[in-house]
Amino acid sequence: MTVGTTPIQVSPDPFLPYMIGQGHVVGNLVFLSGQASINDAGEIVGAGDIDAQITQAMTNIDRALTAAGSGIDRIFKITIYLTDMAHFDKVLALREKYFAAPWPADTTVGVNALALPELLVELDVIATTS
Repeated sequence: MTVGTTPIQVSPDPFLPYMIGQGHVVGNLVFLSGQASINDAGEIVGAGDIDAQITQAMTNIDRALTAAGSGIDRIFKITIYLTDMAHFDKVLALREKYFAAPWPADTTVGVNALALPELLVELDVIATTS
């Protein structure tokens, strides 16, 4: 671990088998690992259903941010990885459901695949604790 960082701990931690940390707090910044549609038991939620996968990923983000002393309302940067850019309209719906003006900075990237073949989306955020 790097000096000056605090690892984020959740229990149970579905990332543990993959040797991935949930994220780190550095000063008043929270850097999360990419969050996908994996529940507490390490199972994929919503195979083939982009809406269910976005909801689960945002649930995971909320859980990790809460453990870090932050929240969804503190997100100022989000990177969205989609395996099918035809789902871009779902990105707009995600922004409308979870965020408000002033909108977080956003990058949306089309990718060939994610870590597990059933995953359609992965969300990577940076937030503040205060």
